[in-house]
Amino acid sequence: MKQKTYNQVTCTIFIIITLMHVHRLVLGWNANIAGWEVPMWFSAVAVVAGSFLAWSAFKLEK
Repeated sequence: MKQKTYNQVTCTIFIIITLMHVHRLVLGWNANIAGWEVPMWFSAVAVVAGSFLAWSAFKLEK
């Protein structure tokens, strides 16, 4: 796989994950992992981290 293709795929994956966390925050969805309820602040951190990683992959593509 070429580096440009890898960066595009990585950017797309991080954008999708970030958008799902944004939807969770906006719509108030609950998330449970093995009986543990994931706090909403976790999604806020994931939005920031996912946005940074998507931006970094996009920037590397250039």
